[in-house]
Amino acid sequence: MNVPSAASRSMIERLISFNTVSRDSNLGLIEWVRDHLHGLGARTRLTHDTTGKKANLFATLGDSDKPGLILSGHTDVVPVDGQDWMSDPFVATERDGKLYARGSADMKGFIGIALTQAPKFIAALNENRLDAPLHYALSYDEEVGCLGVRGLIRDLEENAIRPAGCVVGEPTSMQPIIAHKGTHRFRCAVHGREAHSSYVTHGVNAIEYAARLVVFIRQIADRLAQIERRDYGFNVPYSTLSTGLIQGGIAANVVPKDCVFQFDMRTLPQTSPDALYQEIGSYAESLAAEMRRIDATAGIDLQWMSQTVGLAAAETDAIVQWAMRLSRSTGVGKVSYGTEAGLFQKMGVPTVICGPGDIAEAHRPNEFVALDQLAQCESFMERILETGYAKAAQTPDAAA
Repeated sequence: MNVPSAASRSMIERLISFNTVSRDSNLGLIEWVRDHLHGLGARTRLTHDTTGKKANLFATLGDSDKPGLILSGHTDVVPVDGQDWMSDPFVATERDGKLYARGSADMKGFIGIALTQAPKFIAALNENRLDAPLHYALSYDEEVGCLGVRGLIRDLEENAIRPAGCVVGEPTSMQPIIAHKGTHRFRCAVHGREAHSSYVTHGVNAIEYAARLVVFIRQIADRLAQIERRDYGFNVPYSTLSTGLIQGGIAANVVPKDCVFQFDMRTLPQTSPDALYQEIGSYAESLAAEMRRIDATAGIDLQWMSQTVGLAAAETDAIVQWAMRLSRSTGVGKVSYGTEAGLFQKMGVPTVICGPGDIAEAHRPNEFVALDQLAQCESFMERILETGYAKAAQTPDAAA
């Protein structure tokens, strides 16, 4: 069985030891990586959240005036609360050829492999064996809606930093991924009027109006499942909507005044989330008008809480062909989960997703990444040194 180098293993274990659950600060990890790369000669820049307790890191190896390749990963991980772990989730533990820890697959394995290559990248750049600079983009709060990377991208745009391409190292079993759905999360608060349940006509039942809206959302989902143009590259080949959380009422004999629910929308790249949102909003407003005929203070507040832009690349894109050569893949895939890749693509940076591990193991208790997957990722990085990026990623016409 192939295994990663001792240096890569050590780096991954160090990153895992930082508890970077999204609700907490990631500064310990970010500042440690910044100092590590700065010591190697990298130029680094941080972008913080409004509290100053979280930050993105963008670091550059080589001539920053040339368009370079981004190696991108998020530093936050999901919580472990209530999960049954066989070992400390923040201490990397090897069992049966697998490395167990929170974030081992999603996605500190990729980040650790990429960071370990930094001295080799620098040497190759200094000796003109590498034809483009390398960038590291490490973000916060990806797991709660790709929040942090937006500030990083805004900073790049404001400072006219235009990379030539991007590899997002989410776990794909080292298969290049060319598309993912857009992910959108919504919160709906329904405010009615309380009454004794024997006088239901005196109240406005928030739960029942919320239920009507939930059913309407499900009807849209059913319609899409029936008539939307399929994309069989995805496991679920159409856009989906689902309600995942609902709270309301205080007792069975009280007409409930308030009800709050949250729902999720995952759209194919060609589907407009705005049009679906407007359709839901129009129906919500018709319900609210009905409620206000009983109580003028009643209503429905529909909020778009977060949005992860979908990715839509093509197998023929230069960066995809390059990633296929380096990963030794004969095909590409599409995934239903969201990543930061769509945001980099929206910025105008050609982007592909390719990283070690299986997304099915992410977020679960006893999350793991197979050691041979890490070794494959290490080989991918080493092939960047052999082939370069700028020339290798050119289209055939441009290369000619």
